[in-house]
Amino acid sequence: MSGSGGKAAPRERPGFEQARDELTELVKRLEAGGLTLEQSLQLWERGEQLATICEEWLEGARARMATALARQEDASDSPEAPF
Repeated sequence: MSGSGGKAAPRERPGFEQARDELTELVKRLEAGGLTLEQSLQLWERGEQLATICEEWLEGARARMATALARQEDASDSPEAPF
């Protein structure tokens, strides 16, 4: 082990689809059973991380959509709009 106190190196933040797919596979493994308590806990913890990552991506997407819709509304209310 490296000198990191026994903890694994942090993983790079995956994209939404990658996190969602990994979470789906993780849930399947948990549902299949046959894991030790320690394995189940590790998978659960990773699942929590992945769920948080997915939620962050979705919140970012919602914010971008809200900004785009607000811009569209502002443009349509503007007297300088070409149409």
